[in-house]
This record gives sequence, structure tokens and C-alpha cells, in this order.
Amino acid sequence: MDREIELAIEVLRKGGIILYPTDTVWGIGCDATNEEAVAKIYALKRSEDKHAMLVLCRDADMVVRYVDKAPGIAFEVMEMATKPLTLILPGATGLAKNLIPEAKTLGVRVPDHEFCHKLLRKFGRPIVSTSANISGEPTPKSVRDISKEIIEGVDFMVNPRFQGRPTGQPSSIIAFGEGCEVKIIRE
Repeated sequence: MDREIELAIEVLRKGGIILYPTDTVWGIGCDATNEEAVAKIYALKRSEDKHAMLVLCRDADMVVRYVDKAPGIAFEVMEMATKPLTLILPGATGLAKNLIPEAKTLGVRVPDHEFCHKLLRKFGRPIVSTSANISGEPTPKSVRDISKEIIEGVDFMVNPRFQGRPTGQPSSIIAFGEGCEVKIIRE
């Protein structure tokens, strides 16, 4: 696994995009601080929707470096989650400008997945995570459902043997406001 992580990090550092397993579904990712790399993902997915891409973070400490207005309750909810959970948090900062919507919010998730966790720890920055499909097409449930266009459009594909046991479903989503407002987006 270490060699695969090194290869993925080499691509990420050069501004490339990767196809990689998460605890939910396979994702397309890049360095979330690299505007050109984020643009490559939008082009591959044929999307300009800044609301559709979230970032994976290693832990809550990494989250607070890139989201500076999140209420404390959001981190308590993150810690108590029993299934994959994306938090939409206010105060996004320090990331690629084309990743952050006008509302200055950011979707973040701390994955429960060995490969992702090791990749994030070693890379040291958030990684974009968006489903491995063209915008508007169904989310692939497994690696065999990913289109040839997506596979050929990335710079590196992680070996499927590191897939682990993904849920095959997108994560739940909860949005938090600066004043502790809470809105369930997707259960």
C-alpha cells in the first residue's frame, strides 16, 4: 500500500488528478489547494458546479485549518457519526478559489478508510473528493461501473485491491451555519 500511496502523492504534487477508493464510492481527487488541478476535475466531469465537490481531511485538526468559522457542535456531530458524513461548514479558507462557492462554505469529510487515511496523513493537505462519473450520470457503485472516459481522463488510478469495503452510497450531508444553524441535506 505504501508504494501506491507514494505514486498517488507524486501525481497530486504535480497537479494531477487521481481515481481512488473511499469509504463510500470511488472518487476523483486532486490537491484541494491547486486551482489548476481543480479545474481539470471540473473539465473531466463536465461540471462548473462548485457545490458538488467536497474535500477529504485526515482529522478535525486538518478541517479547522481550512474552515475558520465552523461551530463547535459540527465537530461533535462529526465525532459521533456512525456512517460516512459530509459536513458543509462556513468560512472556507486556504483552498483553490474555484473550489469554494460564493457562500464561502466547504463540504468536508473525514473518511473511515485505511487507504484514504494514510494518503491524507502522508500528503498533509485536503484532497478533493467527487464521485467518479460525468456530471448528471449515475454515481458508480463499484470500480467496474466507472466509465472508460473517467478512467482514461485521470493521471493515476489506485489499484482496486485497496478498495476496502466501501458503502457504495454517497455520504449523508449536514450543513452548519456560523450561528449553529443545522440543515440536513441528505440522510
